[in-house]
Amino acid sequence: MGIFNKPRLRSREKRDDMPEGLWAKCPECGAMLHTLELKQHLQTCHHCGNHFLMDSSERITLLADPGSFEETDAGLVSANPLGFAGYESKTAALREKTGLNDAVVTGRITVGGKPAMIAVMDFKYFAGSMGSVVGEKITRAVETAIAEKRGVIIVSASSGARMQEGMLSLMQMAKTCGALARLSEAKLPYISVLTHPTTGGVTASFATIGDINLAEPKCMIGFAGPRVVKETTHQNLPPGFQTAEFMLDHGLIDAIVPRTKLRDKLVDLLAYMMPD
Repeated sequence: MGIFNKPRLRSREKRDDMPEGLWAKCPECGAMLHTLELKQHLQTCHHCGNHFLMDSSERITLLADPGSFEETDAGLVSANPLGFAGYESKTAALREKTGLNDAVVTGRITVGGKPAMIAVMDFKYFAGSMGSVVGEKITRAVETAIAEKRGVIIVSASSGARMQEGMLSLMQMAKTCGALARLSEAKLPYISVLTHPTTGGVTASFATIGDINLAEPKCMIGFAGPRVVKETTHQNLPPGFQTAEFMLDHGLIDAIVPRTKLRDKLVDLLAYMMPD
């Protein structure tokens, strides 16, 4: 009988006029957020404050004085030194998709009128992994800061060292830390900003050796993943393990700063730390 026919659910009917990618579900509170809402709130959920990923251009716009950004070393592109199968086609596809040549953008800026070099890692390019180009661009940015008497700000968001470049990617850990040691000798400040996620070789090198280490709320900070740590140590992990709040309690970072207050924090820090 017709009365027992189950009606089709409207949600299953595909509409040709419904554009994709306009909504995102907050993983914290479950709210459905329009992309315009996210942009207006600096890629944060205005219901619960959850911080979504933010790309490099949005970061620079947020932190730099208007019109002050001058990109450096934009043309550096990764080679395939180990002959890793499919690596060149993968990087070429990512360059076309993201408009980035690699996983970090560097340049000169001013913040509250104070001169600085900034390096912003972008997770949408190879999950923010650190290869030769990332290490080289960060090192050059630090060297420029030394030459021009600028502070350094590095915003990290990374899955760690890039396995397709093997030992060459791991070498960037020592190279970037060496450059930052020379920055310290020049008595110029380095402020590290850790965002979700900051892991692997990036955590084990430049991300955690700032004069001041800041982090966004609830971001993941660690070396190996929680499952690997648990299987290696054979112990249950404490609550909140590898969150910014856990790292603050244990002294790895100095402060947790919401995204809406990060620029003001950097203005204050550079005003205090930059040499006269």
